[in-house]
Amino acid sequence: METLFEVPARNQVSEANQNIFDMLQKSLGFVPNLYANFAYSEHALPAFLAAQNAKTSLTGKEKEIVNLIVSQVNNCEYCLAAHSKFAKMNGFNDEQIMEIRSGRASFNPKYDALVKLAKSVAENKGHGDQSIVDNFIANGYSKGSVIDVIFLTGLRIITNYVYAVTNPPVDFPPVPAL
Repeated sequence: METLFEVPARNQVSEANQNIFDMLQKSLGFVPNLYANFAYSEHALPAFLAAQNAKTSLTGKEKEIVNLIVSQVNNCEYCLAAHSKFAKMNGFNDEQIMEIRSGRASFNPKYDALVKLAKSVAENKGHGDQSIVDNFIANGYSKGSVIDVIFLTGLRIITNYVYAVTNPPVDFPPVPAL
């Protein structure tokens, strides 16, 4: 028997998560299916959103770089679609998004160092290559930013894994394969 995770409707989740659904509906215009699946747990959705919205040393563009490359490493169709849209909203074009997904950002040395660090951390399960960390620092980032990249990588891995296990329909515009 295969467990099916149908995307829960608002009336199928806890009252606290219903309030979050209302907030998401108001701010995004819809409740993303992946977030709805988080709501199977009474506690996971609010905890995830609090962490996702926490302050960081990374800009919105830099966060999307991490989100894209980690989702690519984990082959997460849902997160690639969502974060390609958010990357465009943050000023990246289609060509830059594809390049970031491929593991580099030749159009900006600082972003290139960021892509390489996040990719290394994700691929090596946290054991980033020291020369990549050194290059990241040499490109103007701080030791605190190293930690922020690791933290954001962990958050993206969570969404990638929730997608992999629950397999909700992708409700963002599809993106091409690499």
